[in-house]
Formats: sequence, C-alpha cells, structure tokens
Amino acid sequence: MVHKILRFLNKEISSLHEAAYLLGFFAIFSQLLALVRDRLFANHFGASHALDLYYTAFRIPDFIFVTIASLVSISVLVPFLIEKVSRSKDEAKQFIDSVFSAFFFLIVFVCVIVFFLIPYLVDFLFPGFAVGESRTQLIELSRILLLSPILLGISNFFGSITQMANRFFIYALSPILYNIGIIFGVIFLSPIYGVKGLVFGVIIGALLHVGIQIPFIISHGFFPKLTFKIHFAEIKRVILVSLPRAFTVSAPEIARLVLVALASVMVAGSISVFSFASNLQSVPLSIIAVSYSLAALPILTRHFVSGDRKKFIEQMIAGCQHVIFLSMPVMMLFVVLRAQIVRTILGSGQFNWTDTKLTAACLAIFAVSLIPQSLLLLFIRAYYSSGNTKTPLAVNIFSSGCIVFFGFLFTYLFSTFPVFQFFVESLFKVTDLSGSIVLMMPLAYSFGSWIGFIIYWILFEKEFKGFTQPVLSTVFQSFSASIIMGFVTYKYLDIFDEIFNINTLFGIFMQGLFSGLIGIFCGIVLLKLLKNKEVDEVWSALHKKFWKAKVIGPDPEVS
Repeated sequence: MVHKILRFLNKEISSLHEAAYLLGFFAIFSQLLALVRDRLFANHFGASHALDLYYTAFRIPDFIFVTIASLVSISVLVPFLIEKVSRSKDEAKQFIDSVFSAFFFLIVFVCVIVFFLIPYLVDFLFPGFAVGESRTQLIELSRILLLSPILLGISNFFGSITQMANRFFIYALSPILYNIGIIFGVIFLSPIYGVKGLVFGVIIGALLHVGIQIPFIISHGFFPKLTFKIHFAEIKRVILVSLPRAFTVSAPEIARLVLVALASVMVAGSISVFSFASNLQSVPLSIIAVSYSLAALPILTRHFVSGDRKKFIEQMIAGCQHVIFLSMPVMMLFVVLRAQIVRTILGSGQFNWTDTKLTAACLAIFAVSLIPQSLLLLFIRAYYSSGNTKTPLAVNIFSSGCIVFFGFLFTYLFSTFPVFQFFVESLFKVTDLSGSIVLMMPLAYSFGSWIGFIIYWILFEKEFKGFTQPVLSTVFQSFSASIIMGFVTYKYLDIFDEIFNINTLFGIFMQGLFSGLIGIFCGIVLLKLLKNKEVDEVWSALHKKFWKAKVIGPDPEVS
C-alpha cells in the first residue's frame, strides 16, 4: 500500500492539458478547504476588528515571501535545473546546495532584522492599528508569522525540483496540507488562544507544506545541504534572472499592502470584507489560471530552449484559449450568483447581513477582472520561459502603480462626491450600508489588472505575431455563451426563489446551484452549436483519466 502511494505521488505528467487539469483537480480540494477555512473564520469572528488584525499581520511576512522567496522561485529555477540535470546529476546537486544555502541565510537574516523593525513598520504602514492594544497585538502576530516566509520559501525552493521533474502530484498536495494546518488552528487553537491560534495554525500548515516534498527530494538525492562554499558565479546568474522577477511579484504585493493600509482607517471589518472577497475570487483563479500557468512553464521552457518557436506559440495560444474558455463563464456566474455564493460559504455565526452584502459586492467587482488576472499569470510564465524578465517587471510595476493610484482616487471620489457614492452603492445594491467605501479597494484592483492585461496582450502580439487571431474566436464564443448563461441563471433565480426557502442555508444553496447548472447547460449547448473546439478538448482531457496518467520517461533535457 505504501509503495503504491509513493508511486502515485511520484508519477510524471508531461501533457499541458493533463498536467493543468491534474493541478486543477487538486486545486479544487485545496480551495474547498480554503472555503471551509473562511467559513470557520466568518462563523467564529465575522468581519471584525480581530480578523482585521489577522489579515493585516500577513502583509509584512507576505511581502518578505514574495520578494526574497521569489529569488529562488519555480519560474526562475526550473530552467537552471533543467540545464544542470541535462549535464550531470552531481552538477545539479552542487547548484542546489549553493543556491539553497545563499537563499536560506538571506531570508533568515531579513526576517531577524524585520522582527526588530516591525513596531516602526506597523506605525507607518497601518495607521488604523497604530495605537493601544491593537498595535501590541498586530506586532505580536506579525512577528510569529515571520516563520511563514522562511518555511514557505524553503517549500518553494523544493517545489522547483519537483516541478522540474514534472512531479505535479507532490506539488499539488502542498496547499491542501497548508489549509489543513490553518483549519486545525481555527478549530482547536483559536478557542484557547483567540486570533493568535489562527497564526499558530498558519505555521503548522507551512510545516506541512514543506514536509510533503521532502521524501521525494531525499529519494532522488536532491535534498540540499547547507554550505558556506557558495559558488557566487552561479548565484550571480540566478540573481540576474530572479531580481527582476522579485520586483515583478513584489509590485502587486505592495499595491495590496497599500489597499490594506487604506482599509485600516475605514470602519472595523473592512479589511476582513476585502480579504474574504479576494479569497473567494481566488478560487477559480487558482483552479484555472494558476494550474495552467504552472503546467505551462516547463513545457514552454523546453520549446523555447529547443528553438521551436512555432510550438511555443501554439502552446501559449492553447493555454490562453482554455483559460478564457473556462474563466469567462465563471466570471459571469460569480457576478450573477454573488449573493448566493457569499451567503452559502460565509453566512453563519458572527457574519451578519451587512458583512454579506458588502462582501458580495466586492466579489462582483473582483470577478469582473477574473480573465485579466488569469491571463496575467500565463503571460508572465511565458515571458519567464523565454528568459525575458524585463517586460513583466515593467508591466507589473506600472499596473500596480495604477492600482495604488486608483485606490487613492476612488477613495477620494467616494468620500467627496455624493453622486459618485450613490452611483456605486446603487449599482451594487449596498445603499446606506456602513463601510461601503471598502468597495473602492477591489474596484482599484480590477482597474489596475485590466490595464496590465491589455499592455501584456499588445506586447506579446508584437513579439509573437499571429498570437491574437486564434484566441479571438474563443473570446467571441465564450462571451456569447457566458451572456446566455448569465441571463438564464438570473431568470431561474426568480423561479427557484418561489420553490426554495432562501432564508435557510439549504434553500439559498439549492437556488444558486440549480440556477447555475441550468445556465451552464444552456451555455454548453450554445458552444456545441458554435462548434467550439475547447469543449471537445476539455472532454477529451478529462476522458483520459489524468489521475491515472501513465508514468513516462523524462525528456532528454532532464535525463
């Protein structure tokens, strides 16, 4: 039994669609656990000051993770590892030891320095929590969470090795275990330690996140050894590639940090509402976009390294077509069913009606940018696989700057011009609700995401001619089906409103479920009438039973 489990975990997947659906399959479990986690948060704490502290405490550790850990991220290290392994395993092991040691010493050093600086950072970054007991709690929680970037950074490094070997099973299990750790903290530790128990759960989840990858790495002789004999020439090569990426991924994190800072001076619960909505929209983002972008990276890299530009573009077109095909209907359903989604997942315990309506409105605004957010990930991976880190750096800095700009602009307009406030509140049906200004945060994020996406598309088409035309047919077909899907779903909400008692969890869930299923069915029928090829490709990939994919030999580049 143990042998079968190990063989299952160590299976190699090489097809883009099968690998993407495999990652998506596990991402569904991970996101289901994340939804359970958020429901427990909502039930125990609601959109409260305590939960605001918890989410705010993540901001500094998360910034360290996306900046320092991104120096040895999967996107950066996979091409180096493929190159090293193609030469010899010993050379690859020396490279791993050297890079890991340099990274470990750096991130520990940074976390120690930040540990002492956190009181000053809290005062500067989060003025809404800069006094009294809130300040003390936020400092304590942030300091504990400094263990998170270290553990997740190590796991991220290990993930480069498992991804290089196409061991997607192991990599896909990590976030599942991470959420299990957090849920353990909510159920068993928060009743004893309060919000601090949630933080302890995060650390347990981070330990599980890194621990699941260790057996494979040890068994294949790639477990890194700390050494002071660091090959700085190799480190320099990695840094020249990774430093632009570090700035690239840190730019959106800075934008989010600014949005949280703005929300910290709003009414209590604003940060929680913003975070809940962001987490809900990240479910399809993780299942669809992250899965495709992760699966595409090693495949795109091999095509580009081998000089097969045609296959590189074909894979990118296929990835974009499927991301759009899957994301656009989800976007429409999230907009139409936003209230049902929020009430079903979060509507319990301390999570009141005001919290529900504000979170639903924020979710709808986030959902409008689901497609650009999804394709941004794929464009970034494509540029990285081609060795181009400058373009993602420039675009991300600009789009993140737009998010910050719009955050301040929309907040000012909402506070200063009653007409603008009335228009937004009426549009999203939150008129006269306290704290509706929080809607300016996802609105700013969506505007910035669309601007970044448009720039990426223009630049990619300019560099890889012929990319746009094949994708546009998918855009037209998916948009048409999504409009029909949304219209039918909206109409059936009224029908099922008379059948189910929507004042109960079961009733609101069944109303949304059946309305959505009928809408999806109508959308699929239309796509079949339009002879949409993505429908057949999705069915074909699922029909292959990707979870039973045959173990294949490695490509020559990784032999």
